Amino acid sequence: MDTIALIREKAKKQSKTIVLPEGNDERVRKAAEFLIKEKIANIILLDQDSLDPQKVDQYTELFFQLRQHKGVSKDEAHEVARNPVFYGALMVREGLADGFVAGAATTTSDVAKAGLYCIGIDRRIATIASCFIMIVPNCPYGENGVFIFADCGIVPDPTTRQLAQIALSAAELKKQVLGGIPRVGMLSYSTKGSAGGRFVERIREATAMLHEMAPEVIIDGEIQVDAAIVPEVAKIKNPNSPIKGDANILIFPNLEAGNISYKLTERLSGGRALGPLLMGLVKPCSDLSRGCQWEDVVDCAAVTAIRAQVESQGENI
Repeated sequence: MDTIALIREKAKKQSKTIVLPEGNDERVRKAAEFLIKEKIANIILLDQDSLDPQKVDQYTELFFQLRQHKGVSKDEAHEVARNPVFYGALMVREGLADGFVAGAATTTSDVAKAGLYCIGIDRRIATIASCFIMIVPNCPYGENGVFIFADCGIVPDPTTRQLAQIALSAAELKKQVLGGIPRVGMLSYSTKGSAGGRFVERIREATAMLHEMAPEVIIDGEIQVDAAIVPEVAKIKNPNSPIKGDANILIFPNLEAGNISYKLTERLSGGRALGPLLMGLVKPCSDLSRGCQWEDVVDCAAVTAIRAQVESQGENI
């Protein structure tokens, strides 16, 4: 069974409710029909006309209470509560749904804000970031061509601590959704001192920090991408590496590198990029590319449902 089929079947094992707050989009409506028909998840489909006026009033007050310390007025809170994406995120906060998926017609910035402002950040991780599950056909690297790339959508220039937190989030998501052992490559233009500079030092420090945060995670850095994913190259460049050229999680040094890399990989390989999956929040949610296909909505909803299953059991690395 291929990766997509495995994800969909895993989502079916325990029914979770996912909000799709862009019901005016044809791709989202088609995805909702498929998700319900295949019993992958229970779906709440929202659009501007389907919002409950009483709930809008309730969410106006709730959002005002959450954000008044940031200067948000009642009128501004009311406008936010009338936005289906924020309304859906507040449903998740209330426990009326287990996660939400948006972004087909909404910017990443607004989807991330809905998650951050309405659901809240996981204080254990303390950094909101994103990742993609990359599925590369006919590829011998990673886990039969399956990788996690992070961060590709949120943090422009991560600090040392943020890089470590992003890596931990990605390792947890790998274990939750795909199973198996996370093997993390902290990417750089240098492998173990082959080059220097402050960017290299940042990766080294982040690697050491993650070792302290989660010593059970298999991680190596700083490391070039060929030494991270090609065993033959690893034997030459980095023979003592704990990942031995078998990384299945690639952590990029900044947003430019991550965003460019996932798009190049997707387009040049003809593969799939599931996400961006938002990480570091109290409840699971997913962004979408505005150029997504309806199948992408389905699979991001399935991943979000799986993460909700794990979250309800209180599991992490």
